[in-house]
Amino acid sequence: MAAFFNTYLYLPTLSSLVFIYNTVAFHDLGLAIVFLTIAVRIVLFPVFYKGAKDQALMQRIQPHIKKIQLDHKDDKEMQAKEMLNLYKKYKLNPFSGILLLFLQLPVFIVLFQVFSKELSTGVFATTTFLGFSLGSKGFVLPIIAAVVQYIQTKMMLGSQPKSATNETNPLASMGKTMTVVGPAFTFFILLNLPSALSVYWTVSGIFSVFQQMYINKRLPKFEDE
Repeated sequence: MAAFFNTYLYLPTLSSLVFIYNTVAFHDLGLAIVFLTIAVRIVLFPVFYKGAKDQALMQRIQPHIKKIQLDHKDDKEMQAKEMLNLYKKYKLNPFSGILLLFLQLPVFIVLFQVFSKELSTGVFATTTFLGFSLGSKGFVLPIIAAVVQYIQTKMMLGSQPKSATNETNPLASMGKTMTVVGPAFTFFILLNLPSALSVYWTVSGIFSVFQQMYINKRLPKFEDE
């Protein structure tokens, strides 16, 4: 497992970062991280796009899901059939969000390993970016990363129809909670990690914001919107 990680994940990521640092980033590590993050998001765009689109769509169809659950509360088989038809109608995979999480996790772990091991070895001549030490912990960059995540989450939840935003809707309440809990969790995690990871998370989040803007414009319209 360690050999697989080093050969197929760690070394390619490190080599890519060093290459970007020595060429298009003009020996600026922060800029190299920005370019690397954008490259990762472009390469994985189809999966990230599908996951984000399905998460936003799941928010929109909650009134329809709730109606199916109420109409067939005594017939679980028919309820499951109608739910499946609803997912097929909108070409929706309800598990895309989980796939997106599992996809981001190895990327984050690899970058954590690279930034933890290589920033103090002299591979990069300078490890500062906009006055921040990328190899050290800090609180400013984690705050920025959390704010960007908050904006992206609000944009996703903001695409819900009006009937899905009432206080009796448990998913709407959960969404509002996650709008606060998610960014707060991100802040406290990044607070204890090298600041380089905050740069990665912020750039990835900004990419997600623009992606969400595009997604929201292309989502189907509902009668109750």
